[in-house]
Amino acid sequence: MRATKLEFEMRFWIIAALFSLAFSFYYFDQVNSAVALLHLIAPSLDLDSARGLMWLRVVFGCGALAVFLAALLRTWATAYLRTEIVHDTSQHSESLVADGPFRYVRNPLYLANLPMAAGVGVMASRTGWLFLVAGMWLFCYRLILREESGLIEAQGEPYRNYMKAVPRLWPALRPRVAAGPAKPRWGQAIAAEMFFWLYGVAVLSFALTLNFKLMIALFVSSFVVYFAAVYLLKKRAAQSKPTA
Repeated sequence: MRATKLEFEMRFWIIAALFSLAFSFYYFDQVNSAVALLHLIAPSLDLDSARGLMWLRVVFGCGALAVFLAALLRTWATAYLRTEIVHDTSQHSESLVADGPFRYVRNPLYLANLPMAAGVGVMASRTGWLFLVAGMWLFCYRLILREESGLIEAQGEPYRNYMKAVPRLWPALRPRVAAGPAKPRWGQAIAAEMFFWLYGVAVLSFALTLNFKLMIALFVSSFVVYFAAVYLLKKRAAQSKPTA
């Protein structure tokens, strides 16, 4: 069930495809997931009224909050794991990181993808939201199985002990392992995860304005920022490596 090497290398594009497919579900399901939720909770609520629009904005705002929480968790994790590893197409199993959020959950980056999918998914249809959340969970779980297999092979008993102590995806309320010597690098982490922060801004902009064109412009800008930030950070990391 674990992801293949190709899937791991193409994970960014596969996740992007999941989002594209989820929004394409509007072709046969024209009901927005936020609208459907309000109809379910308050069937008598008129969504064309001022009160109805207010509650619709609240639902979209909750979606934005979920994306911001995901961005915060990813930024915290990237501060310890480093951008050149998080956004590399190759799998890295040469070292074990057990600081920051990795003391509470083994896979904080993949965990963050789930509220991100749920939050952005409020813009999709009912079936699109279900497909996106379920598809994201399944794909991330398969990626986790692949990474764990590589880490067990590379790290052996230390990683097995870490697996026993720290939950895979359901975070512990207290740190399960002692803090290590690693220090967070917040600057590179914020730059690398700006993609997710802008996703949250895009959903929030729609919650505040209900302006679809503004939201799309912010989504597009997030891709530009992502590729530019990752390129520059990887270039800086390569230049800082000592030469033989």
